[in-house]
Amino acid sequence: MNPVWILTRRELRAYFDSPAAYVVLSVFLLLTGWFFGNTLFLENVASLRSVFDIVPFLFLFFIPAITMSTFAEERRAGTLELLLTLPVRDGQVIAGKLLAVTLFVLVSIALTALYALVLALLGDLDLGATVGGYLGLFLFGMTCGSIGILASSITRNQIVAFILGFGIIFVLYLLDKVTAFVPGWMAGVLQYLGIDYHYQNLLRGVIDTRDVLYYLSVTAFAGLLTAYHLARRPE
Repeated sequence: MNPVWILTRRELRAYFDSPAAYVVLSVFLLLTGWFFGNTLFLENVASLRSVFDIVPFLFLFFIPAITMSTFAEERRAGTLELLLTLPVRDGQVIAGKLLAVTLFVLVSIALTALYALVLALLGDLDLGATVGGYLGLFLFGMTCGSIGILASSITRNQIVAFILGFGIIFVLYLLDKVTAFVPGWMAGVLQYLGIDYHYQNLLRGVIDTRDVLYYLSVTAFAGLLTAYHLARRPE
């Protein structure tokens, strides 16, 4: 069996063998359900927009919480050295952990498909915006997962890993929102680097390869930095 998939299964088993994953998913669905229900029943607006708007903000907290143990706990428990001495490459270890986090994010997003089904039954579902929104959430979550894993690879303390991961993601989330306070030549750069800017583009239902490439590039760059930190471990 592919070593990456073996490592992925190992990580997923670690998530779902503890109550943490179920708590995160329950709170996630509770919050998204509240926003969806509030919009649908109290404001009489049949739209997924409220869900698509709140999920990235929730990811700022939930994904660092999911990823903070990926390497930090392995370092603390002394199992990272054992894992990395197995006949697998560092890149395969990183890919396995990232794939596990991505699948976890995918499950959480897929559970919200019930809201889309409700709107489809009501006959008022914007298919283009829905597909773009879910694609954006998937890419957003995958990128945040890669950043969270990077933060976890830097330290052996899970709380520090959570704070560091949250800080990096939060800065990227704010970049396109401070363009009014910087010189014009810098505004375009900050806007492009903003993780939420590309998500909002996809949310319009227009899938631009530049937005997809941004998420893939940031994910790959965070993975390379993680590999660099692992390569610097004491022999």
